[in-house]
Amino acid sequence: MEKNDKKAVLIALIGQSPEETVEHLDELAFLAETIGIYAAGRFTQKLPHPDVRTFVGKGKLDEIKNFAQAQKIQFVLVDDDLSASQLKNLEKHFNADEKEYKVRIYDRSLLILDIFLMRAQTAQARTQVELAMNQYLLPRLTRMWTHLERQRGGTGTRGGAGEKEIETDRRVIRDQIAKLKEELKKIDKQRQTQRKSREGTVRVALVGYTNVGKSTLMNLLAKAEVKAENKLFATVDATVRKVVIGNVPFLLSDTVGFIRKLPHHLIESFKSTLDEVREADLLLHVVDVSHPFHDNQITVVKKTLAEIGAGTIPVILVLNKIDQLKQEEPPIEFENLKGYYRQQGFEHTVFVSAARKENIEELRKLIFDEVRKKHLMIYPHYIVSENY
Repeated sequence: MEKNDKKAVLIALIGQSPEETVEHLDELAFLAETIGIYAAGRFTQKLPHPDVRTFVGKGKLDEIKNFAQAQKIQFVLVDDDLSASQLKNLEKHFNADEKEYKVRIYDRSLLILDIFLMRAQTAQARTQVELAMNQYLLPRLTRMWTHLERQRGGTGTRGGAGEKEIETDRRVIRDQIAKLKEELKKIDKQRQTQRKSREGTVRVALVGYTNVGKSTLMNLLAKAEVKAENKLFATVDATVRKVVIGNVPFLLSDTVGFIRKLPHHLIESFKSTLDEVREADLLLHVVDVSHPFHDNQITVVKKTLAEIGAGTIPVILVLNKIDQLKQEEPPIEFENLKGYYRQQGFEHTVFVSAARKENIEELRKLIFDEVRKKHLMIYPHYIVSENY
């Protein structure tokens, strides 16, 4: 499909600052681009809280609709979660006039779920995402036929469905949720068996906001071929590789990136995959230090780690993409930044460029020192080689 064939308007409420709102809309546009939808316009409104009926006020809504009609917009993307009634009212508003196409409404969670559905490769990841999608759809069935048909395997389109049909679909989705939960239990038992076989080996997990370079770093450290793209959620399935530094072996895992307002159902569904993080002995928290709001991203990741029960695991803060910082004027004082992050609670900090392989040896040394401590706790008489 040619660029701009699928066009959208983006909608957000103005948050703490206009700059932050722009960054949030940039991220929403990037999310949309991941599934082939391109932003043709952006609209913001300053409200103390979202309008309970239509998210934004009536005047702003009319302004957006006029723009959408003039530009033949097919998608309206809202940078927040919508209630079932908000979703219904927005779809009714944008599709009140007869035209050759229908405007689709996406809230932030649905957009992220669609990306995960597209990215998932393994049976476990697909099952997890399908479960999260069904749990999202259940309270929002009205006018959600396109997504519902996908869940059924794409068996045609729906016409005017009445209450009886909606009740039937609710039952179908509840049955599907129960089935998917059972499938996940079986998969989780297999994963637990796999993890037990790794007992006695130190485990290190890469964590961080989405699209910060975790997979590129995984490829460098593990000499692996993990998919690394400049796209949000390029990695959904957990990848585990054996790495040896010196003569100390450990398991390195790369798992899904975090993001602001990650859908609750998705976190719940991915709990077994996130065990790779929860059961790690050491976390490498990778940050895109060139991003203007990287401190906010660090906060999001720390909060998500706490939510999944991984908030107390030792961390090395890996500030990636320094090659982009070095172009700035005046020059960045990296040692001063280390002091700043130490004040934020990060004892170990390293600045790297995974793309240009800068300071990778310094990172390997930090990992070696931390992994060695853990390894010697398991094998007290192990003779460690410093030649790595």
